[in-house]
Amino acid sequence: MAKKIRKQGARVKHTTRKATTKSSTDVSIFDRLGSGIVPIVLSIGLIACLGIVFFLTYETIAASNFFRLRNVKVTGTDRASASDIEKIVTANAEKPGVWNADLLAIKQKIENVTFVKTAAVSRRLPSGLNVTVTERVPVAIVRLGGGDFLADGEGVILAPAKADEKQIPFALLGWSEEKSEKAAKENNERLKMYQKMLAEWKDYDLAKRVKQVDISDLREPKATLEDSGMPVTIMLSRDNFGKQLADGIKAIVGKGTMFEGVNLVGQNLVLVPRKQAN
Repeated sequence: MAKKIRKQGARVKHTTRKATTKSSTDVSIFDRLGSGIVPIVLSIGLIACLGIVFFLTYETIAASNFFRLRNVKVTGTDRASASDIEKIVTANAEKPGVWNADLLAIKQKIENVTFVKTAAVSRRLPSGLNVTVTERVPVAIVRLGGGDFLADGEGVILAPAKADEKQIPFALLGWSEEKSEKAAKENNERLKMYQKMLAEWKDYDLAKRVKQVDISDLREPKATLEDSGMPVTIMLSRDNFGKQLADGIKAIVGKGTMFEGVNLVGQNLVLVPRKQAN
């Protein structure tokens, strides 16, 4: 009987040891979890606080007088207005300051200025902005319904032409003002022909004598100049503009009061009598 009691007691004692071991294991897991989570939470909180402090500090510094716009440097302008460009930069960067200025927006506005093709805008910390301009270069004077205008090599109409355009001494007639692919293609051909005429006539020292060229018909361009105080027209073919103009002038020189032009018939030059007024 006593043995049975001891065995039961021993069994009870053994069961209690297992329960104690399991309980201590659970406590150990929670302790470990707690000791691991707390530092992580504290670290996240510290990082968040530092981020807020950094953001507020950054905003304060960026908006301070340290980055206030004091100087605008514009380079690359010849025909474009540097003054207008400076005004655009000042209007868009004075309030936010150099650090917060929207450079892309400033660039886009500058590229709407007459003669500006592209613009690069950069910061010169702490208080300056640099603008580097690439201009559109006029290659022709185009006569439109509203007068004579400068055009670049891409056919972009830029601005009214001045009377003393030394590098472009005569106007191009026949420019199509239609908004179509065909018109754009033909105008591009007219520009190329005009540039070739100008280059060759400069070589022959004849460019200053020409008043205008009519390229309405790409197959039969015509040059207008003066002889004996009267306007005369010389018909040209599509090539060798320099020699053709020189030959035409030679044929009509001193006869401007009697003949109004020179036509090209095959390889022959034919003088066209001036029409008599009734």
